[in-house]
Parts: sequence; structure tokens; C-alpha cells
Amino acid sequence: MLINPFLCLISPQNPQTRAQIESLVKAGHVEELRRRLCSRMSFGTAGLRAAMGAGFARINDLTIIQSTQGMYKYLAKFFPDLGSRGLVVGYDTRAQETCGCSSERLARLTAAVMLCKDVPVYLFSTYVPTPFVPYAVKKLGAAAGIMVTASHNPKEDNGYKVYWNNGAQISSPHDKEILRCIEESVEPWPDSWNEKLPDSSALRSDPLQEICHLYMEELSSLCFHRYTNRASTSLKFVHSSFHGVGHRYVQQAFKVFGFPQPIPVPEQKDPDPNFSTVSCPNPEEGESVLELSLRLAEKEGARVVVATDPDADRLAVAEQCKWKVFTGNELAALLGWWMLYNWKETHPEFKKVYMLATTVSSKILQTIARTEGFHFEETLPGFKWIGNKICDLTKTGHEVIFSFEESIGFLCGSMVPDKDGVSAAVVVAEMAAYLENKNLTLNQQLKNIYENYGYHISKTSYVICNDPPTVKRIFSRLRNFGGENLYPILCGGYNIVQVRDATTGYDNNQPDQKSVLPVTKSSQMVTFTLQNGIVATLRTSGTEPKIKYYTEFCAPPGESDISSLEEELKRVTAALVEEFLEPDKNNLIPRSV
Repeated sequence: MLINPFLCLISPQNPQTRAQIESLVKAGHVEELRRRLCSRMSFGTAGLRAAMGAGFARINDLTIIQSTQGMYKYLAKFFPDLGSRGLVVGYDTRAQETCGCSSERLARLTAAVMLCKDVPVYLFSTYVPTPFVPYAVKKLGAAAGIMVTASHNPKEDNGYKVYWNNGAQISSPHDKEILRCIEESVEPWPDSWNEKLPDSSALRSDPLQEICHLYMEELSSLCFHRYTNRASTSLKFVHSSFHGVGHRYVQQAFKVFGFPQPIPVPEQKDPDPNFSTVSCPNPEEGESVLELSLRLAEKEGARVVVATDPDADRLAVAEQCKWKVFTGNELAALLGWWMLYNWKETHPEFKKVYMLATTVSSKILQTIARTEGFHFEETLPGFKWIGNKICDLTKTGHEVIFSFEESIGFLCGSMVPDKDGVSAAVVVAEMAAYLENKNLTLNQQLKNIYENYGYHISKTSYVICNDPPTVKRIFSRLRNFGGENLYPILCGGYNIVQVRDATTGYDNNQPDQKSVLPVTKSSQMVTFTLQNGIVATLRTSGTEPKIKYYTEFCAPPGESDISSLEEELKRVTAALVEEFLEPDKNNLIPRSV
């Protein structure tokens, strides 16, 4: 086992991680040592992400240094002008005392690795929203960007998110080549441990003031009704930053749009790496984690709650009226309608207009596109696919006015090729203010959209599986359900008319039976289309030990018996989970919040 190499590489730089390994050795925890030391992190849908702690499979000083040395090696080959373009580095507010690990320290070590190789580094002097890093990459012409964050993951986790020079997250082949370079760069360079180097190097600069100014200035391009906003002082908003970075930036964004500042949730306004007031730091979990926000809104008479996740790239929204917490798909229907409505006000045609969504998200934008005449495209799950698609479309003169993923990730416009909770929060506020002047709530407008284009009823949830072999066995069973290479033909009593397997590239609906989506062998995803029109997808998460499931019923316009559709979707979803995942047999843990 690789105990001695790990200890040699970290000693004496981080005594806490050394102590963790020594403690596990002393206690004889062989399996835990094997999990930590016998594999290395790989790039998922959001870069490298794992628990903080000792070991090559964890986020710690050593693995961040190794990753950045590999990054340098790859970037130096790819960009002859790396020495003039430089690298952007940002970080969130995560920290864990037991392993001496914080996002700020990891960001400073990242900067030190590059600086000791004479690469200029734009290192933010304080925590920033994740979308500020790709925005800075584009504005500063940097070769790449790194954001140290684990977004909405549990407090034990951290991550290393990599952006390419186009501002989008890296995808193949860059991810695989960077991993190869990391494996060739495991011995830390002498100055890689010099956390203080960013303080003394002339090659380090702080982009905070410039980027914040440019971002807020460009954000105003998404403000369509500034005078209405100033008049709508009766509408109050509450904002929660979920103990993360969002507070000061959302406040500034509201000011740009001419709104009074939203009322902050005092217990969650300031950074807290322990996320002390929530069971999990993910606003996607809904009412159970939004309790403080909803309670404050009732007290203050605020009708709308906006909640950004800890790194402010996702957004949850709730509206007071027996408290409606919008799903990601519902909020996307509203934001898609809003961006289209305002585009139509000033543009006569849609020939070059696009909206994008991940394939596990609602088909509502696709339905609206067919009716209204703009373009719509799907991508694989993960905003890295959307970001790179935006870059490709922009190069050919097209305009992407809205993109989303169902896990409350939204991008209004295309100023950042990544999801952005800050801009989405203030766009929602303007939409709510506009609707208020029309005597409409967000929920009423959502119903109007569904009545016009047809109800799109969806269910999204997950089970937890901490055993990778079990996950592999579940999906192997699906691919050999009725015999070798025979997928299921029934689900909940309905015939399955189409199967698309993004892991193998199979799609029985295509003439050559090959999926039009890229093949992703490193993750599991199978989609079934049923005879009754329900679309159901099972996939593994790229950031957490979850098997996610998604179902949607797309009804035609005029369908009024929504309760029966909801009941049918509920039955099929339950059958999908029981028949295909076998949660009891496989010891799967159901969603707890």
C-alpha cells in the first residue's frame, strides 16, 4: 500500500494529514486506507471533488499541489504564451480544521505552483462566487481558471474546478490529458509548498475590483425594466447565501437593477464552513433547508425568497402563498419565458436565437421553441457541456439567451459560460416585480405558461449508494434485463418504446442505433421513453455518491386533468425505482430531506 510515499510527500508540511494516516494505520483500518491511498481523484461533471483529508483520493494540500503541477505541465504544452496570459484562481469559504485544509489555503498553494514557474496568477484576495472565475478568464484573456469549491456538497468536501481559456469548464480531451500530466508530476517542487509566495511575487495580481466592476456593469444588460423596478418598492425580497459567498454580491446585483437590497437571513449571511443552520448546504432540497428564509419572509412581509448555494452558482426561489418552492424545471419555465418575452420586445426574428438544457431537464423549453420558432438543443448533464455549447454557438454568430439544468442551475444570457446564481437571483426579482405590476404572482404566471404550451410535470430525486460495485451491478442488470444486451421492455405496466444509453452510446430510436449525444463511459446514464409519453432517466451523480432519477410527463396544451397526470407519473416513478434500482436488495439510502 502507498502509505510511506504519501507520508514522505506531505511530511513535514502538513502534520494534520500525516496524523490522519498514522491514526488509521495504528487502528488497523485497512479498507479505509485502501480507499484513500490506492486510487486518485478523476474529473467529474464539476472537476475534482472529494472529502477533505489525507490520501491521494482526498482533497488536501498534496493532491492540490500535484493537480496544479499537472495543470502547469499541460498548459505549458498547449499555450506557448502561458507566461503572458496567466491563470485565474478563486476560492469559496470552506475549511476543515482536522486536516488543516481550507479553500483559501488550497487556492494560495495553487497560485504558488504557477508563480514558481513564472506564470502570472490573478488570485482573488477574498472569496468570490464561482461564476466570477470563468468571467475573469474571459475578460483577462487568461489561459485557464481554477476555482477551489465543492459548491453545495456536504461540509466535509472540497473541490478543484477547472475552466479553459474560453471560460467553460474543461471537457475531453483536456480532462484526460491533465490527469495524465498530474500522474507524471506527483513529486512537489521545492516552492510548491510556499503558501506565502503570492504575497511577495510581482507576478501575482488581485483581479477582485476590476472583475466585480465589469461583471456588475455587464449585468445591467439583463435589466429590461429599470424604471419599473424603482417604482416597485412594495415588493420585498429575502436572500439567503447559505453560509457561503453570495451575500455581498447579490446585494450589489440588486442595486444595479434599481431594487432595494434584499433582506438577508442574519443567521446565514456570513460564511460558516460548518453550515451550522442547515442539515445540508443545498437549497435544491427545498422547504426543509429554507426554513429560516421562509420564516423571515413571513415576519418581514416579503413575498419572494431567493437563496444562492454556498458558492453562488445555483439559485432556489420560493414565493409566499402557502409557500411554493419552485423546482429547477419550474423556475426554468419562468426564466425561459421571461428571457424570450424581453427578446421579442426588441428583436423581430429568432433565426439565430438558442436556448439550451441538459437532457435530464424538463422539455418545456423544447416545447416553447417548437411553438415560437427559436432553436433549442440538449446536452449531456453538467454545465460544462452547456458552457462549451454556448462557446461553439457564439463563434458562429448565434445568440444563446437562456440555459439551464434541472438541479437549479441557470444562466440568463451568455455573459458567463457557466451557471450563475447571482445574475439569476436579480433576474428573478425583476420578473417578479414586472408580474406584480400586472397583478400576477410567479406561480400564476407559471400556470399561464403551462396552459399555453402544455403542462410539463416532472419528478426528480435520488438514492444514495456508497458502494461503487453496487452501482455498476445495478446498471449492468439494466443492460441485460431480459438477457444479454436486452434492456427492459416494461416499466410500471407501460411498454418502453425507446432506450438511450449515454454510457454505451446505444439508442434504438436512431437508424444506426447510435446516440447523437456524446458517449460518457466514465458515468452511468440510461433514458427510457414509455408508451404513455413519460420520459425517465437513471444516472449517477458526477459529484456525490448518488443515483439520480428523473421522470417527466409532457401533456398537450388544453389538458386540464392535471391530478390524474400527476398520479400516473407518481406510479411510474415508484415502479422505476423499485423495479430497476431494487433499493432494499441493494441497500440504497433514500433521500432524507
